[in-house]
Amino acid sequence: MTAEIRPVTVLFEADKVILELHHDAEGAYHVFPGGGPGEGAGGSVRVPRVALSLADALHARIRPAGTAETVLRAWALGAVPQGPVALVDPAAVEPVRVRAGAVVIRDGAVLLIRFTEEGGGSHYEIPGGGVEAGETLEEAVLRELGEETGLAGTVGPEVARVWKDGRHEHYFLVSATGEVGPPETLDNYGGAPVWVPVERLPVTPLWPRRLSWRIEHWHRTGWPGRPAELADSITELGPPCMW
Repeated sequence: MTAEIRPVTVLFEADKVILELHHDAEGAYHVFPGGGPGEGAGGSVRVPRVALSLADALHARIRPAGTAETVLRAWALGAVPQGPVALVDPAAVEPVRVRAGAVVIRDGAVLLIRFTEEGGGSHYEIPGGGVEAGETLEEAVLRELGEETGLAGTVGPEVARVWKDGRHEHYFLVSATGEVGPPETLDNYGGAPVWVPVERLPVTPLWPRRLSWRIEHWHRTGWPGRPAELADSITELGPPCMW
């Protein structure tokens, strides 16, 4: 992950953040003023600016993702950063691992892998794992789903890209068939597949933390037309996260 201090300031008007509007092959995305393409030498490229509320910013593609995480966390907690902001772009760094994950929802519940901790607590992960040489993301997500749960499936749209601890993680909606296999046939590194009500996700200790409440939200309101782009540096799963 790269971080550099540049003369980029988080700008607000009333209760909205001011961002520049850009486009790529997947559609619109936003950057902080002065931090986007064309803003280097000379700063001659003029781009439109938009004002987003916190509710809108939480669901916008804001780049770089690391900076967006810092700003949204502070804003949601009532401590908007002032002055120059560190531009942190985990997408610009070669990943140490690429992971593909399957978001499987059936009858109002999402399939997760539960890990029991010392002391009796638990945490959860979305089924998935590392992409092997020669695999596509879609091939990897189905292979990992089969190894960890025994289910087969059909890959749907990619709903999120998450950068965490040097990993690039890609999450897909998967329509799965069959039933969870016997524990002795599964490869979960000590975890166990469980179905958790989707409505419980915001308060479930799930990695990646910043994705958990969004899955519940999307399930109720509609899935994003383009993958959400999220950096996740959260190290504790206990505290609530709605940003």
